Formats: sequence, structure tokens, C-alpha cells
Amino acid sequence: MIISISGTPGSGKTTIAKELAKRLNYGHYSIGDIMDRIAKKRKIYLEDLVKIRQKDYSIDKKVDDYQITLGKKKDNFVIDSRLGFYFIPNSFKILFKCRLDVAAERIFNNQRETEKKYKTKEELKKALQKRMQDDKKIYKKIYGLSDFYSEKNFDLSIDTTELTVDEIIKDILIGIKGQT
Repeated sequence: MIISISGTPGSGKTTIAKELAKRLNYGHYSIGDIMDRIAKKRKIYLEDLVKIRQKDYSIDKKVDDYQITLGKKKDNFVIDSRLGFYFIPNSFKILFKCRLDVAAERIFNNQRETEKKYKTKEELKKALQKRMQDDKKIYKKIYGLSDFYSEKNFDLSIDTTELTVDEIIKDILIGIKGQT
């Protein structure tokens, strides 16, 4: 089984995907980690990479091809990717949503090396809103996806705002069992 996890920034995609893969003894892939590596290699922040991606789709194309190949050649893995549902349609597709203030707090307390350092959670919250708008423009222009967070694209939707990792994984396992 392939499980793709999409969701808003700070909703727990990578954290949950890693833990779920570990518990299922599956492989784990993270498109966010790939984007981090690209930004690190270019010695830029992720938000600068987003600006580049608005004009140069070659980065997205490489990452897209990677996901498509994974979906065709591998099995028994979890991938966290905003567009995993789109590029791996045969996956069990999960959407995570989270209130923006909680997402900003999570990210603020666990900032990646490739993310611009924000002095306040409010400043980060505004940057997240911009990032989501920029992603929406990119995905609409490249793929024609106007609402990639629409629940109709997914087998399961979870609001992670108030849930623990264990509660989220329990919900996922129940959702998967209900599909098989």
C-alpha cells in the first residue's frame, strides 16, 4: 500500500509520515526534505526557492517525475507531499489541515535550517499565508489545480490542530482499515 499525506504547512505531514512509516515498517519519502536539500544546495531560503519556482518550473518537474516514478515502481511506503495525491493516484490519500496560528507556533518552535528565521510567530504566520498563496498560483498555473486542499481529492481528511501524533495515527489506521 502507498499512503500519500498532503496538507497545509505546519499540519504535521512530515512528523506523522515518518512515525506512520516506522510503525508500518514502510519506507518514507518527503518532498519537503527534497525541497530543503535543493534550497540548501543553492544556499537560499525555502521562500526564495518559491520565488524561483514561480518562473522556473524545472524544479517542480524533477520532483514531480520523482513522485510519479515512486508511485509506479515502489510499494509499501508513506510520502508526505502536497501533490502526492495528484502524482500517485493509486495511493491512500490523506489531507491534514491545521489552524494557521497553531501551524505557525509549530513551525516557529521547530524552524528548519533552510527557513528564514522569524522573530515573532505573527511574522511567520504572515509568511505562511503568502507561501500558501504562492503555492496555489504555481499549482494552478502548472497543473490547473485551483484547490489542491479540497477534501474531494482525498480518502481521509484530518484536522490535526488539537490532536496528538498517536491520535492522528490511530485515525489514519482506522481510515485505512475502512478502505480495505
